[in-house]
Amino acid sequence: MSPRGSRSAGGPQVDGLVVVDKPPGLTSHDVVARARRILGQRRVGHAGTLDPMATGVLLLGAGRATRLLGHLALTDKVYDATIRLGRTTTTDDAEGEPLEDRPVDVAPARLAEAMAALTGTIDQVPSSVSAVKVGGVRAYARVRAGEQVELAARRVTVHRFDLVARRDADGAADQRGCDLDVTVGCSSGTYIRALARDLGAALGCGGHLTALRRTVVGPFGLDRAVSLDTFAELGAGAVVGLSEAVSAGFARRDVAGDAAVDVRHGRRLAPVGRPGTYGVFGPDGSVLALVEESAEAVRSLVVFAPA
Repeated sequence: MSPRGSRSAGGPQVDGLVVVDKPPGLTSHDVVARARRILGQRRVGHAGTLDPMATGVLLLGAGRATRLLGHLALTDKVYDATIRLGRTTTTDDAEGEPLEDRPVDVAPARLAEAMAALTGTIDQVPSSVSAVKVGGVRAYARVRAGEQVELAARRVTVHRFDLVARRDADGAADQRGCDLDVTVGCSSGTYIRALARDLGAALGCGGHLTALRRTVVGPFGLDRAVSLDTFAELGAGAVVGLSEAVSAGFARRDVAGDAAVDVRHGRRLAPVGRPGTYGVFGPDGSVLALVEESAEAVRSLVVFAPA
């Protein structure tokens, strides 16, 4: 797990990933800014934005690994969340202003049916305060400027939408408020706030998100994550090296000789019947490129070790 380079500002560039357990109250960009100070380099980015209220796995890329982030951001994710039924808000989460309160009288069978209807491949309208761009401007920026924003539905996949616990207020049939602890496994681009909103709408009582913790992004889970304090202590020692990161996130193909030279020069390899994106590694075990294979050829998406 040793990265290349060191954390000193004047030292070599660090190349690799840091799996951070993001605390509440910070934006993803705040975490990137802190990582730049810790590693002493500007070339740091993140994959898969987390809202300030959310916690959990945030992937940071340093140095050459920043070119890996866009591909890792497309992988599946898992969240633990709490949905409050009985209230809608302006942002579909607890940070927004309340819009309407309604009584919650939802039988377990009806709740299970509504959750099942939101599982699988669905068309989801992102929250109006999402980071989706409208005319080149983030939707949340337009909303804050007083504009009315209507976003188009997007096709997403919810692999699992499991009820972990249910807490009903006072146990009354006309109660105002019911908390659902859920686990959601989903494709990239799925908004858990929108899932909470749509579940509440389907049940006729409204709903919003009150807590969100991302536990997995692709192959990286909380078991590999470090807190910001631990990251500050370890510095570059917290970085997962580039080759290890690619091995963890993608299938692997090893090449040698002329094939390794071709990859370094960005030339195409002959296909080997492995569709999709995978990493190509040289004879010394270091990653050379991330490639995509079709029936005709293998083209490089990112060359990490150019000639």
